[in-house]
Amino acid sequence: MTITNASSLPVTWRKSSRSNERDNCVEFAFPDAPGSFVRDSKDPGGPALALTAEGHAAFIKAVAQGEFDFGLV
Repeated sequence: MTITNASSLPVTWRKSSRSNERDNCVEFAFPDAPGSFVRDSKDPGGPALALTAEGHAAFIKAVAQGEFDFGLV
């Protein structure tokens, strides 16, 4: 599910330790219920994805395997 305005969520956002200050920045939030939210830290008022616990694990696995690299260096 997509949340239109990520900044409207009552959660605390945490930046990935793999992110840098200029690009490739991803933030996660973990609400009380199982699952998570993910957003682009450069657009805090933009959309966020709501993920189940299983979806979060699959997302992390896909990132680790380079499925979203699309030729980035």
